[in-house]
Amino acid sequence: QVQVVESGGGLVRPGGALRLSCAASGRIFGINTMGWYRQAPGKQRELVARITSTGSTNYADSVKDRFAISRDNAKNTASLQMNSLKPEDTAVYYCNADVQAWPGGVFGNYWGQGTQVTVSS
Repeated sequence: QVQVVESGGGLVRPGGALRLSCAASGRIFGINTMGWYRQAPGKQRELVARITSTGSTNYADSVKDRFAISRDNAKNTASLQMNSLKPEDTAVYYCNADVQAWPGGVFGNYWGQGTQVTVSS
């Protein structure tokens, strides 16, 4: 079994910054892609940023040059540094991980429970 847990959300003023953290634990041999997604009220969940095990990244156009994703493969963790936050960044942010439980095994996709980010003055 694999658990994915996010932390670091909260209330911040426009222009401020927050850092989200994600930790995967349990039966893990390796993790391929880790990603951050968000879902605002009344909207579909959308990709924010993702990073492969080799460090390749991609970002939603709306967060490019403001957000930065990173990961520590040894610790099975990922982080999202969010700068210059805007009210439209308000959403529940979810961490996602593609996990291989044993060598040669298939990858399973796991989600965290989400963490609220609110950008408001």
